[in-house]
Amino acid sequence: MDSTFPSGKARPSTGVAARGRTRWFTGYRGRRLREALLAYTFLLPAIVIVGLFGLFPILFAAYESTLRGLNKIVGTYTGLGNYVQAIGELAYVLFFWLAAILIFMAGRSIAEARQTARERRESFWRWSPAGSLIGVGLALLVAFVFRLLPALLDISNKLRGRNNTPENFRRLVGETFRLPEMQQALWAALLVLALGLVLLYLVQRRIPRHVHVRGYAGVFTGATVMVVLAGVLAWLTWTEIQTAYAEAAESGEGLALWAHTLTISAGFLLLWLAWWLWDSAGERDSNLGTVWRLGAAAMLLVGAWMLIGELPRAFASGDRRWWLGVINTFWYSLGTIPVQLGVALLFAVLLFQDIKGKSLFRVIYFIPYIAPFVGTAAVFRIIFSSRPTGSINRIVSGLGGDPLKWLNEPAGLFQLLLGNSVTLPDWAAGPSLALIVIIIYGTWTFVGFNTVIFMAGLGNIPRELYEAAQIDGGGRWALFRHITLPMLSPTMYFLTLYSVIGTFKAFNHIYVLRTAAALGTTDTASVVIFQVIRENVRYGYASALAILLLLIILVLTLVNNRIASKRVFYG
Repeated sequence: MDSTFPSGKARPSTGVAARGRTRWFTGYRGRRLREALLAYTFLLPAIVIVGLFGLFPILFAAYESTLRGLNKIVGTYTGLGNYVQAIGELAYVLFFWLAAILIFMAGRSIAEARQTARERRESFWRWSPAGSLIGVGLALLVAFVFRLLPALLDISNKLRGRNNTPENFRRLVGETFRLPEMQQALWAALLVLALGLVLLYLVQRRIPRHVHVRGYAGVFTGATVMVVLAGVLAWLTWTEIQTAYAEAAESGEGLALWAHTLTISAGFLLLWLAWWLWDSAGERDSNLGTVWRLGAAAMLLVGAWMLIGELPRAFASGDRRWWLGVINTFWYSLGTIPVQLGVALLFAVLLFQDIKGKSLFRVIYFIPYIAPFVGTAAVFRIIFSSRPTGSINRIVSGLGGDPLKWLNEPAGLFQLLLGNSVTLPDWAAGPSLALIVIIIYGTWTFVGFNTVIFMAGLGNIPRELYEAAQIDGGGRWALFRHITLPMLSPTMYFLTLYSVIGTFKAFNHIYVLRTAAALGTTDTASVVIFQVIRENVRYGYASALAILLLLIILVLTLVNNRIASKRVFYG
């Protein structure tokens, strides 16, 4: 052994090297590093899948929504043109408020994180340079992707005839990546990201190993990305309004885009302030404070209504077919969600009792949900036929009524009930009779699914609560009102959220049940988007409509979360 290491220096150097390799994974920070590496190793496949099939399609749709052209994926840049075509001047208001909301969210996230750091007596602003640089790097990386997409999609135009070979495809892809502007964008993003990561490492190195400190770099990263996105949206809105004014000046027309944007925005701001005052009125200690807030909220509502009066004019300049699709979607949601949840809750409570054959009834109620939607919708189409010999019309005739058109009836339900003596405006006529049939089908289909979920929620309620309440003299209604409903509130929240998203994305059965005779009164937003692609092959406009539908779903989800945060009881 001594002859092998005559100087006696090789063995200690090996120990130093081993300690150098392992010191990264020792102590508190080493354990956190090991846990993080292990977690991200397992999450990496999911991150890749979600990124490719979840996030990338949304980014691509956002990019495509700024282009126009028939049967062209890489069309002509049009900015907000597709959105203006869809919702008129309201597009400028929408993107203006999106930018403002992003800035507000960024500021709020930083303020909340700073408050947390202050409570824990931790340094907060030392993480800002690293987090901000990482956020800028991520934004530059997204900008690189948006710059690369048109060039990659244009390769298909060069692969025609004899040039359509795998070798030419690989060559063109390589040439696209090697373009000077692509290399500059890519290396700029990677350089800023690397600089941010180095700064993050240096900040972490300055923290003593025995001190447990929470990192706040992610807060600054997210806030930076939101601020950059807000800046892009604000710049895009500003340039589009200026371009619209310039085009109007050349044609000799007059525009009041800024006036409409500010007026409608002020109306929505007053509407939000009125809701805030109304919501906080119940928290006042004195009756005078409650009355004052309710009165102020009522006055703000009146002012908001007067300012939002510009909306009909903004709607008129948009796509009438799209607005009709959105209205039909809201009618479909309002008609299906409350009924199917109420009926499902009733069935769940009944089937949860100790009755004979409850397992068979559970299967029967669940069959409509697992049956093919296209097949059952075709059956409904036969049942609700407009022929006098149709199944439902036979029942109506047997009761002494006149046969109805059902799926071919475009008139609103309220207009049909009032008859021809009173003519209601389109917005007050209610959903068409054809849409009512689709609502009935949607309710019939999803009642069984909701029943099963409600029964799972009922099974999680401790029986001791009912026994204690019965000992105190509580009746069945009291048990249901004060125990069952509060304990089922998380289940109701989940089903409401799931139903809202599902109804706004519903397509299969609606497309099967729709008829041309209904004059578009059964075409929901998803059907309108499909028709734009199928009939007109306008990828950019369809992408813009899809982004608008996504924003509507996000707003409804946030409202639902806001309501549920105060009313859901988790035990």
